[in-house]
Amino acid sequence: MRRIIIPTAVFLTVLISSPALAAPLAQEGGDEVSLTPIFLAFILALSIFLGFELISKVPATLHTPLMSGSNAISGITLVGSLIAAGHGNDTATIILGTVAVATATINVVGGYLVTDRMLEMFKKKEE
Repeated sequence: MRRIIIPTAVFLTVLISSPALAAPLAQEGGDEVSLTPIFLAFILALSIFLGFELISKVPATLHTPLMSGSNAISGITLVGSLIAAGHGNDTATIILGTVAVATATINVVGGYLVTDRMLEMFKKKEE
């Protein structure tokens, strides 16, 4: 019997597109979205597997541009944390939002510093 091997990325894409997996998002009586903890855990696991699958296929020479692009995407986290801190109704939400702003800023700035150091390695050294 011949085995069919399906790449992980294809398998995960089929899982995402399945209507049965989107069922936890459906909520009766409105357009609001209800994200259950199980669904959020599924999204986390899915993103870990998909991220590993994609990054492991990138050649070593392309890691610097990939990191630069991911740093730009990390800026979205900073925007989200600013929104969370600004729209907080209670003290705990404002504190968590402020901590999120601080950590997202460290992530973005540190990522660009590391990318700059990586790009310096590719420049020709002057004698």
